[in-house]
Amino acid sequence: MSSFLSSFLTSTLSKASKGEAKWELGVSDPRIGSAIHEGLGYKVLSNESVLELVRCIRQHAEKLLPDHHKGDIQRAQCGLGHAFSRNKVKFNVHRSDNMIIQASALLEHMDKGVNLLGMRVKEWYGWHFPELGREVPEPAKYCKLVLLLGNRSKIEEFDADDVRGHIATILEGDDAEAARVYEKAVTSMGGDLAEVDWENIRTFAERVDSLNEYKASVQQYLVDKMMLVAPNLTMLIGQQIGAKLISKAGSLTNLAKSPASTIQILGAEKALFRALKKKKGNTPKYGLI
Repeated sequence: MSSFLSSFLTSTLSKASKGEAKWELGVSDPRIGSAIHEGLGYKVLSNESVLELVRCIRQHAEKLLPDHHKGDIQRAQCGLGHAFSRNKVKFNVHRSDNMIIQASALLEHMDKGVNLLGMRVKEWYGWHFPELGREVPEPAKYCKLVLLLGNRSKIEEFDADDVRGHIATILEGDDAEAARVYEKAVTSMGGDLAEVDWENIRTFAERVDSLNEYKASVQQYLVDKMMLVAPNLTMLIGQQIGAKLISKAGSLTNLAKSPASTIQILGAEKALFRALKKKKGNTPKYGLI
Protein backbone atom coordinates (compact mmCIF):
# COMPACT_ATOMS: atom_id res chain seq x y z
CA MET A 1 0.00 0.00 0.00
CA SER A 2 1.36 3.40 -0.99
CA SER A 3 1.95 6.19 1.51
CA PHE A 4 -0.48 8.42 -0.41
CA LEU A 5 -3.35 5.93 0.01
CA SER A 6 -2.48 5.38 3.66
CA SER A 7 -2.48 9.10 4.49
CA PHE A 8 -5.70 9.65 2.52
CA LEU A 9 -7.57 6.91 4.38
CA THR A 10 -6.16 7.99 7.73
CA SER A 11 -7.24 11.60 7.26
CA THR A 12 -10.63 10.72 5.78
CA LEU A 13 -11.80 7.96 8.12
CA SER A 14 -12.08 8.36 11.86
CA LYS A 15 -9.32 6.71 13.88
CA ALA A 16 -11.63 6.35 16.86
CA SER A 17 -13.85 3.91 14.99
CA LYS A 18 -11.14 1.25 14.64
CA GLY A 19 -12.26 -2.10 16.00
CA GLU A 20 -15.67 -0.77 17.10
CA ALA A 21 -16.87 0.53 13.76
CA LYS A 22 -20.38 -0.40 12.64
CA TRP A 23 -19.40 0.15 9.01
CA GLU A 24 -17.11 -1.60 6.60
CA LEU A 25 -14.88 -0.14 3.92
CA GLY A 26 -15.85 -1.45 0.48
CA VAL A 27 -12.87 -2.11 -1.81
CA SER A 28 -13.22 -3.49 -5.33
CA ASP A 29 -9.78 -5.16 -5.39
CA PRO A 30 -9.39 -7.89 -2.71
CA ARG A 31 -5.59 -7.55 -2.66
CA ILE A 32 -5.77 -3.83 -1.90
CA GLY A 33 -8.44 -4.57 0.70
CA SER A 34 -6.14 -7.06 2.45
CA ALA A 35 -3.28 -4.52 2.45
CA ILE A 36 -5.57 -1.84 3.95
CA HIS A 37 -6.80 -4.21 6.65
CA GLU A 38 -3.29 -5.33 7.58
CA GLY A 39 -1.79 -1.82 7.49
CA LEU A 40 -4.55 0.33 9.01
CA GLY A 41 -6.84 -2.14 10.75
CA TYR A 42 -10.08 -1.09 9.05
CA LYS A 43 -12.78 -3.65 8.36
CA VAL A 44 -12.76 -4.25 4.62
CA LEU A 45 -15.40 -5.84 2.41
CA SER A 46 -14.80 -7.06 -1.16
CA ASN A 47 -17.66 -8.90 -2.85
CA GLU A 48 -20.20 -8.68 -5.69
CA SER A 49 -22.25 -6.03 -3.91
CA VAL A 50 -19.24 -3.74 -3.58
CA LEU A 51 -18.43 -4.14 -7.30
CA GLU A 52 -22.02 -3.30 -8.23
CA LEU A 53 -21.98 -0.26 -5.95
CA VAL A 54 -18.69 0.96 -7.45
CA ARG A 55 -20.12 0.52 -10.96
CA CYS A 56 -23.19 2.55 -10.00
CA ILE A 57 -21.06 5.35 -8.51
CA ARG A 58 -18.91 5.50 -11.64
CA GLN A 59 -21.95 5.67 -13.89
CA HIS A 60 -23.61 8.49 -11.93
CA ALA A 61 -20.49 10.21 -10.59
CA GLU A 62 -21.28 13.50 -12.35
CA LYS A 63 -24.60 13.77 -10.47
CA LEU A 64 -23.26 12.56 -7.12
CA LEU A 65 -20.10 14.69 -6.94
CA PRO A 66 -20.44 18.46 -6.48
CA ASP A 67 -18.97 20.94 -9.00
CA HIS A 68 -18.78 18.29 -11.72
CA HIS A 69 -20.16 18.77 -15.20
CA LYS A 70 -20.99 16.47 -18.04
CA GLY A 71 -17.88 14.95 -19.61
CA ASP A 72 -15.55 15.62 -16.66
CA ILE A 73 -15.32 11.94 -15.72
CA GLN A 74 -14.54 10.85 -19.29
CA ARG A 75 -11.82 13.50 -19.55
CA ALA A 76 -10.35 12.43 -16.21
CA GLN A 77 -10.35 8.79 -17.30
CA CYS A 78 -8.68 9.71 -20.58
CA GLY A 79 -6.02 11.76 -18.77
CA LEU A 80 -5.39 8.90 -16.35
CA GLY A 81 -5.00 6.46 -19.23
CA HIS A 82 -2.52 8.77 -20.98
CA ALA A 83 -0.52 9.26 -17.79
CA PHE A 84 -0.44 5.52 -17.13
CA SER A 85 0.69 4.74 -20.70
CA ARG A 86 3.32 7.49 -20.60
CA ASN A 87 4.69 6.21 -17.31
CA LYS A 88 4.70 2.62 -18.58
CA VAL A 89 6.67 3.59 -21.70
CA LYS A 90 9.04 5.93 -19.87
CA PHE A 91 9.92 3.47 -17.11
CA ASN A 92 9.74 0.27 -19.15
CA VAL A 93 12.18 -2.24 -17.68
CA HIS A 94 12.49 -3.91 -21.08
CA ARG A 95 13.55 -0.78 -23.01
CA SER A 96 17.10 -2.12 -23.53
CA ASP A 97 15.63 -5.39 -24.76
CA ASN A 98 13.45 -3.45 -27.21
CA MET A 99 16.51 -1.74 -28.70
CA ILE A 100 18.12 -5.16 -29.21
CA ILE A 101 14.95 -6.56 -30.79
CA GLN A 102 14.66 -3.61 -33.21
CA ALA A 103 18.36 -3.73 -34.15
CA SER A 104 18.14 -7.48 -34.77
CA ALA A 105 15.08 -7.06 -37.00
CA LEU A 106 16.80 -4.22 -38.88
CA LEU A 107 19.88 -6.36 -39.51
CA GLU A 108 17.74 -9.21 -40.81
CA HIS A 109 15.99 -6.90 -43.30
CA MET A 110 19.27 -5.23 -44.29
CA ASP A 111 20.90 -8.60 -45.02
CA LYS A 112 18.15 -9.37 -47.49
CA GLY A 113 18.21 -5.85 -48.91
CA VAL A 114 21.98 -5.73 -49.44
CA ASN A 115 21.95 -9.15 -51.12
CA LEU A 116 19.09 -8.20 -53.45
CA LEU A 117 20.61 -4.84 -54.37
CA GLY A 118 24.02 -6.45 -54.79
CA MET A 119 22.54 -8.92 -57.27
CA ARG A 120 21.08 -6.00 -59.18
CA VAL A 121 24.52 -4.34 -59.35
CA LYS A 122 25.98 -7.63 -60.66
CA GLU A 123 23.35 -7.93 -63.37
CA TRP A 124 23.79 -4.30 -64.41
CA TYR A 125 27.59 -4.12 -64.36
CA GLY A 126 27.85 -7.71 -65.63
CA TRP A 127 27.12 -6.55 -69.17
CA HIS A 128 30.34 -4.56 -69.02
CA PHE A 129 32.49 -6.98 -66.95
CA PRO A 130 30.81 -10.44 -66.78
CA GLU A 131 33.87 -12.26 -65.37
CA LEU A 132 33.92 -10.23 -62.14
CA GLY A 133 30.79 -11.89 -60.75
CA ARG A 134 32.40 -15.33 -60.88
CA GLU A 135 35.62 -14.14 -59.27
CA VAL A 136 34.00 -12.07 -56.47
CA PRO A 137 30.59 -13.43 -55.43
CA GLU A 138 30.23 -11.32 -52.24
CA PRO A 139 27.96 -8.28 -52.87
CA ALA A 140 29.93 -5.94 -50.59
CA LYS A 141 33.31 -6.61 -52.20
CA TYR A 142 31.75 -6.62 -55.66
CA CYS A 143 30.34 -3.10 -55.21
CA LYS A 144 33.69 -1.80 -53.96
CA LEU A 145 35.44 -3.30 -56.97
CA VAL A 146 32.86 -1.78 -59.32
CA LEU A 147 33.58 1.65 -57.85
CA LEU A 148 37.34 1.02 -58.11
CA LEU A 149 37.49 -0.37 -61.65
CA GLY A 150 34.78 1.83 -63.14
CA ASN A 151 34.68 1.97 -66.91
CA ARG A 152 37.21 -0.60 -68.18
CA SER A 153 38.10 1.55 -71.17
CA LYS A 154 39.99 3.89 -68.80
CA ILE A 155 41.63 1.28 -66.55
CA GLU A 156 44.91 1.25 -68.49
CA GLU A 157 45.32 4.98 -67.84
CA PHE A 158 46.25 4.16 -64.23
CA ASP A 159 49.32 2.39 -62.88
CA ALA A 160 48.76 -1.37 -62.92
CA ASP A 161 50.56 -2.01 -59.61
CA ASP A 162 48.48 0.62 -57.80
CA VAL A 163 45.23 -0.84 -59.14
CA ARG A 164 46.28 -4.37 -58.14
CA GLY A 165 47.18 -3.09 -54.68
CA HIS A 166 43.76 -1.47 -54.22
CA ILE A 167 42.05 -4.65 -55.48
CA ALA A 168 44.09 -6.76 -53.04
CA THR A 169 43.06 -4.44 -50.19
CA ILE A 170 39.38 -4.97 -51.03
CA LEU A 171 39.96 -8.72 -51.32
CA GLU A 172 41.62 -8.77 -47.88
CA GLY A 173 45.20 -9.22 -49.09
CA ASP A 174 44.68 -11.93 -51.71
CA ASP A 175 47.32 -10.85 -54.26
CA ALA A 176 46.75 -13.82 -56.60
CA GLU A 177 43.03 -13.13 -56.78
CA ALA A 178 43.73 -9.42 -57.31
CA ALA A 179 46.04 -10.22 -60.24
CA ARG A 180 43.38 -12.43 -61.84
CA VAL A 181 40.70 -9.74 -61.43
CA TYR A 182 42.96 -7.09 -63.00
CA GLU A 183 43.93 -9.35 -65.90
CA LYS A 184 40.31 -10.19 -66.65
CA ALA A 185 39.35 -6.53 -66.38
CA VAL A 186 41.88 -5.71 -69.11
CA THR A 187 40.92 -8.63 -71.37
CA SER A 188 37.20 -8.89 -70.59
CA MET A 189 34.76 -9.74 -73.36
CA GLY A 190 32.09 -7.42 -71.93
CA GLY A 191 30.55 -4.60 -73.89
CA ASP A 192 31.44 -0.94 -73.72
CA LEU A 193 29.66 1.49 -71.39
CA ALA A 194 28.47 4.93 -72.31
CA GLU A 195 29.36 7.65 -69.83
CA VAL A 196 25.74 8.22 -68.83
CA ASP A 197 25.28 4.49 -68.17
CA TRP A 198 28.38 4.35 -66.00
CA GLU A 199 27.21 7.37 -63.97
CA ASN A 200 23.98 5.60 -63.11
CA ILE A 201 25.77 2.34 -62.24
CA ARG A 202 28.28 4.24 -60.12
CA THR A 203 25.56 6.09 -58.21
CA PHE A 204 23.69 2.86 -57.54
CA ALA A 205 26.87 1.03 -56.44
CA GLU A 206 27.69 3.90 -54.05
CA ARG A 207 24.24 3.58 -52.45
CA VAL A 208 24.66 -0.17 -51.99
CA ASP A 209 28.18 0.31 -50.59
CA SER A 210 27.00 2.94 -48.09
CA LEU A 211 24.12 0.66 -47.07
CA ASN A 212 26.60 -2.14 -46.42
CA GLU A 213 28.75 0.17 -44.31
CA TYR A 214 25.69 1.18 -42.29
CA LYS A 215 24.91 -2.51 -41.80
CA ALA A 216 28.37 -3.00 -40.34
CA SER A 217 27.80 -0.10 -37.92
CA VAL A 218 24.46 -1.59 -36.83
CA GLN A 219 26.19 -4.93 -36.25
CA GLN A 220 28.74 -3.23 -34.00
CA TYR A 221 25.93 -1.42 -32.18
CA LEU A 222 24.20 -4.77 -31.61
CA VAL A 223 27.44 -6.30 -30.28
CA ASP A 224 27.92 -3.44 -27.82
CA LYS A 225 24.28 -3.55 -26.73
CA MET A 226 24.30 -7.32 -26.24
CA MET A 227 27.55 -7.18 -24.25
CA LEU A 228 25.94 -4.57 -22.01
CA VAL A 229 22.56 -6.27 -21.52
CA ALA A 230 23.36 -9.98 -21.85
CA PRO A 231 27.14 -10.56 -21.80
CA ASN A 232 26.94 -14.24 -20.79
CA LEU A 233 24.45 -15.05 -23.55
CA THR A 234 26.58 -13.17 -26.09
CA MET A 235 29.75 -15.03 -25.16
CA LEU A 236 27.89 -18.34 -25.24
CA ILE A 237 26.11 -18.22 -28.61
CA GLY A 238 27.04 -14.87 -30.21
CA GLN A 239 25.21 -11.58 -30.54
CA GLN A 240 23.05 -12.41 -33.57
CA ILE A 241 21.59 -15.69 -32.30
CA GLY A 242 21.27 -14.21 -28.81
CA ALA A 243 19.40 -11.18 -30.14
CA LYS A 244 17.08 -13.41 -32.18
CA LEU A 245 16.33 -15.52 -29.10
CA ILE A 246 15.47 -12.37 -27.11
CA SER A 247 13.30 -11.19 -30.01
CA LYS A 248 11.42 -14.50 -30.21
CA ALA A 249 10.93 -14.67 -26.42
CA GLY A 250 9.80 -11.02 -26.21
CA SER A 251 12.36 -9.91 -23.63
CA LEU A 252 15.44 -11.11 -21.80
CA THR A 253 13.31 -11.75 -18.69
CA ASN A 254 10.94 -14.00 -20.62
CA LEU A 255 13.90 -15.84 -22.15
CA ALA A 256 15.44 -16.39 -18.71
CA LYS A 257 12.14 -17.75 -17.37
CA SER A 258 11.56 -20.09 -20.33
CA PRO A 259 12.24 -23.81 -19.85
CA ALA A 260 14.87 -25.55 -21.94
CA SER A 261 12.22 -27.27 -24.07
CA THR A 262 10.79 -23.89 -25.09
CA ILE A 263 14.18 -22.33 -25.86
CA GLN A 264 15.07 -25.37 -27.96
CA ILE A 265 12.25 -24.78 -30.49
CA LEU A 266 12.30 -20.97 -30.52
CA GLY A 267 12.27 -19.99 -34.17
CA ALA A 268 10.46 -23.14 -35.34
CA GLU A 269 6.95 -22.16 -34.23
CA LYS A 270 5.43 -22.49 -37.70
CA ALA A 271 6.73 -26.02 -38.16
CA LEU A 272 5.57 -26.94 -34.65
CA PHE A 273 2.02 -25.68 -35.12
CA ARG A 274 1.87 -27.22 -38.60
CA ALA A 275 2.78 -30.62 -37.17
CA LEU A 276 0.27 -30.24 -34.33
CA LYS A 277 -2.49 -29.15 -36.72
CA LYS A 278 -2.01 -31.99 -39.16
CA LYS A 279 -1.54 -34.49 -36.31
CA LYS A 280 1.02 -36.37 -38.33
CA GLY A 281 4.72 -36.15 -38.82
CA ASN A 282 7.35 -35.28 -36.26
CA THR A 283 7.49 -32.01 -34.38
CA PRO A 284 10.67 -29.95 -34.88
CA LYS A 285 13.54 -30.69 -32.54
CA TYR A 286 15.54 -27.49 -33.12
CA GLY A 287 14.85 -23.82 -33.82
CA LEU A 288 17.37 -20.99 -33.84
CA ILE A 289 19.85 -23.04 -31.83
